[in-house]
Amino acid sequence: MEHVPPPAEELARLDRELAELDARRAQLLTRRAWLLAALRPPAPTAAPGWNPSAWGAPPSGRPGAPAQPWGYVPPKQPSAPRSAQNVLLTLGGLLLTIAAIAFTLVSWGSMGIGGRSAVLALVTVGALAAPAVLLRRGLTATAEALAALALVLTLLDAYAVHAVAAPDTDGLGFTAVAAGVLAALWTAYGLVLGKLHLPLPAAVVLAQWPLLFGAWAAGAPALVVGWALLGTAVLDGAIARWGKGTGARVTACVGGSVMAFSALMVGLTLSVTASGPLGALAPGALLLTAAAAALAGAWRAPRGFARAGGVVAGLAVVAAAGGVPAAAVPEGWRVLAYLLAGLALTAVVRTRLPRNAAIGVLVASAAVVAGALVGALPGLAAVLLGPVTLLSDVWAGPSEGFRSALGSTLPWSELAATPVVLAVSAGLLGAAYRWWPSLARIAAPLIAREEPGPGAGSAGAPGTGTPEAGAPDAGGTAGAPGAAAPGTGAPWYAGGRAGAPWFAGGAPAARRRPSGAALRGAAGAGAAVLGWGALLLAGAVLDVPYAVAVAGETVLVAGLLALAVRGSGSGRDGSAAVPVTALMVALAAAVSVGLLSLASEGSSYAVFGALTALFAAASVRAGAGVERAVFAVAATVGGTVLSGFAGRSLGLAPHEAAPLVLLVPALTVLFGARLRRHPVALPVEMTGAMGALVAVGLAVPDAPFLALVLALCGVLAAGAAVRPERRPAAGYLAAALFVLATWVRLAASEVSFPEAYTLPVTVPALVVGFLRRRKDPEASSWTAYGPGLAATLLPSLAVAWTDPDWQRPLLLGVAALVITLLGARYRLQALLLLGGAVLALDGLHELAPYVVQVAGALPRWLPPALAGLLLLVVGATYEQRLRDARRLKDALGRMR
Repeated sequence: MEHVPPPAEELARLDRELAELDARRAQLLTRRAWLLAALRPPAPTAAPGWNPSAWGAPPSGRPGAPAQPWGYVPPKQPSAPRSAQNVLLTLGGLLLTIAAIAFTLVSWGSMGIGGRSAVLALVTVGALAAPAVLLRRGLTATAEALAALALVLTLLDAYAVHAVAAPDTDGLGFTAVAAGVLAALWTAYGLVLGKLHLPLPAAVVLAQWPLLFGAWAAGAPALVVGWALLGTAVLDGAIARWGKGTGARVTACVGGSVMAFSALMVGLTLSVTASGPLGALAPGALLLTAAAAALAGAWRAPRGFARAGGVVAGLAVVAAAGGVPAAAVPEGWRVLAYLLAGLALTAVVRTRLPRNAAIGVLVASAAVVAGALVGALPGLAAVLLGPVTLLSDVWAGPSEGFRSALGSTLPWSELAATPVVLAVSAGLLGAAYRWWPSLARIAAPLIAREEPGPGAGSAGAPGTGTPEAGAPDAGGTAGAPGAAAPGTGAPWYAGGRAGAPWFAGGAPAARRRPSGAALRGAAGAGAAVLGWGALLLAGAVLDVPYAVAVAGETVLVAGLLALAVRGSGSGRDGSAAVPVTALMVALAAAVSVGLLSLASEGSSYAVFGALTALFAAASVRAGAGVERAVFAVAATVGGTVLSGFAGRSLGLAPHEAAPLVLLVPALTVLFGARLRRHPVALPVEMTGAMGALVAVGLAVPDAPFLALVLALCGVLAAGAAVRPERRPAAGYLAAALFVLATWVRLAASEVSFPEAYTLPVTVPALVVGFLRRRKDPEASSWTAYGPGLAATLLPSLAVAWTDPDWQRPLLLGVAALVITLLGARYRLQALLLLGGAVLALDGLHELAPYVVQVAGALPRWLPPALAGLLLLVVGATYEQRLRDARRLKDALGRMR
C-alpha cells in the first residue's frame, strides 16, 4: 500500500525540494559566470563580478528565475554582427565575383594560354589563402566573403579548363568529374579552416551532381539513374548523421530528401509500368534498397526523423513487394496486390525495430490501406446516390439489372477488385475487434519498447541525444522542470516511476496512450461500414438482378439493425462505437434501398413495409432511449411513405391523397396518448406532425381539400391537447388550425361577407370566455377571448385590404378601436394587442394611397434624410427609449 502524505506535509516537502533546486541552480550559474570570465581576457575596468552600480538593480533573466548571488554580474551576451560591415563585405564580394566572371567570359581571348592560366591560378590561390590569414586576425566576416569569391573562382576555373584544355570532352561528363573534384577540394578546405561556414555546405551541394550527371552522360537507362540518385541520397544521409557543422548537415538533409524522393519516383514509375513480373524485379530491388537506407537512417534518428524514415521505408517496401504481383494481374486487380503488401507491414510490431521507426512503418501501412479504400468511394457513391434518379419517374417499371437501376456510367469492370479490397479490410478489422486482447498482447512489446542510444529523444539536434537529466538550460523539453524523464513518465527531478499517482511523480496511463476500448470500438465500427460497402459494391460489379439487389439490401438493413439493437445501451468506453455506427449505416442503407425500390410498385410496398416493420421491431427491442427513439421515428417515416403510396395506387391526385397521409399522424396521436411521458412519445408525435405538414403541402393546390386537411389536422391537435402535458402547445395549434381552415373554406367559396359566418362563432366564444373569466379571474385573456376575436377580426382585415369601398374598413376600425379601449380599461392583453394591431393595419390600408402620393411628390433625398435624422434622435435618446420599452413590456406582462 502506498503512503499518501497529508496535504500540509506534502506541500512542505515540495517547498524544500524547490528551495534545494534553486540553490543548486544559483551555484551552477555562479560557476558558469566564473568560467566565462576565466576564458575572456581581463577587462581594463573593475574586477570581475564587482559592479556597485548594479547592487540596487533588479535581477535580470526570465520571470520566475531564481535570484542571483550578491554582487553577481550576468555574463555579457555576444554582440550581434555589425550589419553595415556585412552589407559592405557582401557588396564587395559580389563586385569581385562579377569582375571575375566578366574577365573569364570577355577578356579571356585576348591573353595567351600561359597568361590565362597564370592569372586564374594566381587569383584563385590568393582567394583561397586569404581567409586563413584573416581568420588568425579575427576578421571572420571578411574571410567568409573571400571564401565565397574563392568558390566562384573555382567554378570559373573548371569552366576555363573545359573551354581551353578539354573542349572536345562531353559537357555532362566533364561536369560530373569537376563537381566531384570540387566537392573533395571544398570538403578538405572546410575541414582545415573549421571556422568558415560556407565551404562545407558548398561541398555538399557540389556532391549532389557527380553520380547523377555521370549516369546521364553515359546514356544510362532510367534504372541506373535511379541508383545514382539513391547513392547520392545515402551519401547525404551519412553526412547528415556524422557530418561536421550544422549548415552542412542541414544542406545534406535537404539534398538527401530531394534525391531520395527522386529515386523513389523513378523506381515507382518503372515498377508500375513494368511489362511483367520479371520487369518489376529490378525496380523492386531499387525500392527495397531505398527502404533499407531509410530504416538505417531512422534507427538512431530523433523521433520526427525516425517516424518519417519509417513511413518512407514502409511505402517503398509496399511499392517493391506489391509491384511484382501487380504486374502479373489485370489492371483492375493491382490495388489488391498493394493492399496485401501494405497489410503485411503490420508484422513490424514483432521485430526489433525502434519504436518510432516502427510507428512510421505502421503509418505507411495505414496510408496504403486508406488509399485502397479511397479507390472504392466512386463506386460506393454511385450505388448509394444512383437511385436518386428514380424520383423523377416513380414506378416506371423494374430494371433488368442492378446497374441499369443505378443509371451510372462507371467502368465497373475496372472496379472488380474493389469489393474484395473492402471485404479484406472489413475482415481484418472484424478479427481485430473479436480478438482484441490477443492483438494487444502482440503489440505490447512495441508500446513498451525504448529508443536505443542517444539521439532518440525529441529534443536536441540529430546525434546529440537527450540532454542530461538535471542539466541547466538544456535544450528541448527534457531538461525543463516538470518534464518527464525518458521511459519513466515522471519529472526528472522527482525520480518517479511509470504508472505512479501524480503525487508520486507518475502520470496516468490514459494520458500517455489512447484507450484500448476506444481503439477496439473503432475497429468494430470500421468493420461494419466496410462490410456493408463490400456487399453493395459486389452486387453492382456482378450486376445481379434488380429483385436480388433490392432483397439483398433489405437483408443488409435487417442485419445492421440487429447489430445496433444488440449493442444498444453500451457504455462510453468505446464499446458503443459499433452499435452507433451500425445504426447510422442502417439509416443510410434504408434510404438507399428505399430509393432503389421506387422502380416498381410491388418492390416499393415490399421494401417500405419491411423497413417499417424492421424499425418498429428494433424500437421495441432496443435498450437505450436515444436508439429507441431513432428506430421509432424511422418506422413512422416508413408508414407515412406507405400511406402516400396507397393514394398513388388508388389513382388519386396528390391533393386527394392528402387525407390518406393523415392516417399515420392520427396513429401517432393515439400512440402518444398510450405512451404519455415515455421518451419515445415526443419524437414519434413530432414525426407525425411532419407527416401532417406533408399532407398540407400536398393539398395546397386545391383550396377545398386544403380546408379539409387543415380541419383534420386541427382535430388531431385537439386530440393531443386532451393530455395535460401537450395542452399548452397543442391547444393553441388546434385553435389556429380550425380558424385557418375556416378562412380557407370561405375563400374557396368566394364569400364576400365572412362576418356572416364568423360572427356566429365569435359571439358564443366570447360568452364562453367571459364565463370562464368570472369563474377563474387568473385565466389568460388569450385563452378566454383570443380565439373568438381572431375568428372575426383577422378574416375581416384580410377582406378589408382588398375591398374598394369604405364601409367595411370604417366598421372594422371602429370595432378594433372599441376592443382596444376595452383592453386598456380592463387590462386585458389579448384585447389590447389584437385590437391595436387590427386598428393599425386598417388605418395603414386607408392611408396607403395618400402615403404613396406624398412619397412621389417628395424629393428623392428627403426620405433618406428623414430616416437618418430619426436614427440620430433614437440613438441620442437610446437609454430613455430602452427604459420606455421596458416599462411597456412590464405593463403588458402585468395584464392577463
